[in-house]
Amino acid sequence: MNVTILGSGVIGVSIAYHLAKEGHQVLVADRQPGAGLETSFGNAGEISPGYAAPWAGPRVPLKALHWAVMRHRPLVIWPLPDPAMWRWMLQMLRNCTSARYEVNKTRMLRLAEYSRDCLRALRAETGIRYSERSLGTLQLFRKQKDFDASHDDTTILDRYGVRWERLDREGCIRAEPALARVRSKFVGGLRLPGDETGDCHQFTTALAKIAQAMGVRFRFGTTISRIDTAAGRVSGVATDTGTLNSDAYVVALGSYSPLLVRPIGIRLPVYPVKGYSITVPIVDATASPESTVMDETFKVAVTRLDDRIRVGGTAELAGYSQRLREGRRATLEHVVSDLFPDGGDVSRATFWTGLRPMTPDGTPVLGATRYPNLYLATGHGTLGWTMSAGTGRVLADLISAKKPAIDMTGLTIERYR
Repeated sequence: MNVTILGSGVIGVSIAYHLAKEGHQVLVADRQPGAGLETSFGNAGEISPGYAAPWAGPRVPLKALHWAVMRHRPLVIWPLPDPAMWRWMLQMLRNCTSARYEVNKTRMLRLAEYSRDCLRALRAETGIRYSERSLGTLQLFRKQKDFDASHDDTTILDRYGVRWERLDREGCIRAEPALARVRSKFVGGLRLPGDETGDCHQFTTALAKIAQAMGVRFRFGTTISRIDTAAGRVSGVATDTGTLNSDAYVVALGSYSPLLVRPIGIRLPVYPVKGYSITVPIVDATASPESTVMDETFKVAVTRLDDRIRVGGTAELAGYSQRLREGRRATLEHVVSDLFPDGGDVSRATFWTGLRPMTPDGTPVLGATRYPNLYLATGHGTLGWTMSAGTGRVLADLISAKKPAIDMTGLTIERYR
């Protein structure tokens, strides 16, 4: 079967690789000059199935009020006259209940845990390298009340057999020795030893080369303008370099996916939530993180990538703006300087922003649509890197008319009907 994938981020390239393994002829189209140059480029570097959770939680509305008065706040909203923004926020608020949180986190964990297994298999098959480490994630709590509240999440982790460790201050220091220098800054942590780290852009470009060697064609520098339909099916995709014709099509355009499918009658509740990162050169490895430390107060992840520290986080609702705001940089610099003051040279940090494609319930949208030859793979939010390998395997199975290895209930667009 001929399959066209729209988007060459980590999701699109992962789908292309798995489809090629199944023997399909695959074309990947993207407006960028290479793979992984948008949201996949500078993310936090976490592959964290154990940390998979929706932003919409029962305590989020009250937390948002507190965040509004913080100097280094995790969430910033720039009100716009955009009905999609307000509709998305209302839908998110409706998911801020204990019952919905448990349902949504359970769905996300199902895909994230499967994806980690798929990534390990892919790594064994290909020998791919991407500054990877398998040393877990340390969720660090500065306040006792936040540490105590983490009990809610461990109940769901137990249900899925996800390993976790509750650590006091000294336990956190054993996991991340550099934290001994700032032991007064935190009270404890939740360690997820099955989590991994790695450079998403390195992975995406390396996997694209492997896929290309398997016969996948990449058409970069191609602007996608619309999807054409006829007789209840997709008949082609119009681009500035001509029409793309295939047997099946996959929309993996991240935050831009809803804009493309809306004219053909698909309402996809995905909205861009802007994230930021800085990449800091390491000057003292002993004063740097060993893996990922997630600062729960500021919702910022600090990750070791070989000789660099990637600091990523914050959430900004600002539509499709990719303006770099110095206030967000200040938050990232504050966290890494506060926890690892001697590890890197912040004055030489590079600053980046990307648009995370978020659904109001946190769970991505995968699989079939009302058009039998059109598939979706978007809405992964902050977990695109974590869920990419599993998403690729699931989409390849669906397009190949195979039953996926995981239950797809709640992972498709049907949940919004």
